[in-house]
Amino acid sequence: MKTLLRQAVVGTLLLAALCLTPTHARAQEASKRRLLERVAAPYPALARDMGLAGIVKVEVLVAPDGTVKTVDIKGGHPVLAQSAVNAVRRWKWEAAAHETREVVEVKFSAPE
Repeated sequence: MKTLLRQAVVGTLLLAALCLTPTHARAQEASKRRLLERVAAPYPALARDMGLAGIVKVEVLVAPDGTVKTVDIKGGHPVLAQSAVNAVRRWKWEAAAHETREVVEVKFSAPE
């Protein structure tokens, strides 16, 4: 009896979690578009002076024609972030029937 009740509770929680997941998040995974053109982000001079390295994560709203409409910073060091945004704005994806959101990471390595 306890096992059946436990399974019902777990099942209900899983169903609730699925229902509460935003629709666009589930659709985003299924709508990955192929990146056609990637522009490298220049390593900022201040980051070089500070010895910074790391990853900047951004969310990109891509228009149906594959051009970038908006870029939102989701994580990363502020000194590196603007360089990443400026580069990603020049990226180009394959054409699609509708806008999509793509999450990308721009990696910065300290020059040797």
